[in-house]
Amino acid sequence: MSQATEDWLLLALTPGIGPAGFLKLIAGFGSASQAIAASTAQTTPILGQEAARALRDRLAGPSVEAALAWASQPDCTLLSLLDDDYPQALAETASPPPLLFARGQRALLQRPMLAMVGSRSATPPGKQIAEDFARRLSALGYTIVSGMASGIDAAAHRGALQEIGSSIAVIGTGIDRVYPASNRELAHQLGSTGLILSEFPLGAGPLASHFPRRNRIIAGLSRGCLVVEANINSGSLITARLSGEYGREVMAIPGSIHNPQARGCHRLLKDGARLIETVEDVLEEVGRPAVISPQPRLDSHVAEHPVLALLGFDPVSSETLAVQLGLTQGELYAMLLELELAGKLASLPGGQVQRLV
Repeated sequence: MSQATEDWLLLALTPGIGPAGFLKLIAGFGSASQAIAASTAQTTPILGQEAARALRDRLAGPSVEAALAWASQPDCTLLSLLDDDYPQALAETASPPPLLFARGQRALLQRPMLAMVGSRSATPPGKQIAEDFARRLSALGYTIVSGMASGIDAAAHRGALQEIGSSIAVIGTGIDRVYPASNRELAHQLGSTGLILSEFPLGAGPLASHFPRRNRIIAGLSRGCLVVEANINSGSLITARLSGEYGREVMAIPGSIHNPQARGCHRLLKDGARLIETVEDVLEEVGRPAVISPQPRLDSHVAEHPVLALLGFDPVSSETLAVQLGLTQGELYAMLLELELAGKLASLPGGQVQRLV
């Protein structure tokens, strides 16, 4: 690796510099090598005293060595703003990450991308909707981008990984860490057939300040942002806001007025987001990608099922359904199981069910 590349890494990984400071140094000195060669007196007005000293003392040296060793592994690469395959849409945002750790299928960065985000504390119907939408959009050629959090993010990744578009996870820790730990299997699949990205040094933990930075990358990569389910304080609303600021399409799926996890989506809709009910609604906003695969069809016997004909989109108890249909609980259970396995309804706590499609 060239000295210029190592200097780029040193500058990018120095504590306290960050993307904005990095770009100011490049603009001021012309290159990473010249910025590193500058005196502390020259860099302090740009970076502040602490970061300028960190650069002078080469505090990022061990991080650079660790990054180079990590990148020597199969499917592990370092992506910089200097690289030809750095996504142009992300490069044109206000503070693009100068360096990204990438594990998996780097070629996915050249495909049309769509962000899907939402609540960590998602409801079962919300997760099912996210997985279904992601799978169908991936089948059409969209690469689904999310944050590998629990709930909606994880469901979107799982759905997208089933089809040709696959999925990209942008994470808020070092790429050598899995957070939350419950997503370890998902992370393994993303690192194999999808892609994981991180701008943070190896070993970096899940600090609260990391996640808004992660969200700007998700928004920057994508043509639009679809929020599936989110409460009013959800971090996914940050991704949606940034998407709007970047000129991307902002979309939201509505939910029940009784569901607190739908209130963030309803706020977005009040603020002008596009209301999404179908995959076709999404395509009307962001366009149809060049790679097209036939859209999955519903089985006719499922679509016309008497339970679906009776069931609304608000939760209802199975006891009420059994009475209305004149069935025993055992007979109804068999029908509900068929529909749940087909992804048409979800079982909720307290013996309730809710239609999904």
